[in-house]
Amino acid sequence: MFSFSKQQDFRLIPILVGSLDASKLEKYGQLLAPYLCDPKNLFIISSDFCHWGRRFSYTPHNPADGEIWQHIEKLDHQGMDLIEKLNLQDFHKYLRSTDNTICGRYPISLLLAVRSN
Repeated sequence: MFSFSKQQDFRLIPILVGSLDASKLEKYGQLLAPYLCDPKNLFIISSDFCHWGRRFSYTPHNPADGEIWQHIEKLDHQGMDLIEKLNLQDFHKYLRSTDNTICGRYPISLLLAVRSN
């Protein structure tokens, strides 16, 4: 838990990360690496994971997994496991094989690119 006294100053610097190809991922990973690896800095990378439905053009469902929400939960937990392992290549393989519409996949990939090196 963080606590700040009135004397402690901090800066909040929002960074918006859009679609990144491999070369941009590497470039921005190198640029942000010193900051991401510095324990004095706190980065918050947010995702609500799968966006399921026709409006997202993503409607997979494996009835063996149970209800739709159970299938999505299983799918998202697979992605979360790979993120926890800090494995960019396996995370990208997962995204390609499932086509999961993980919101935040690019900032997550940026973090993994830095952590993988």
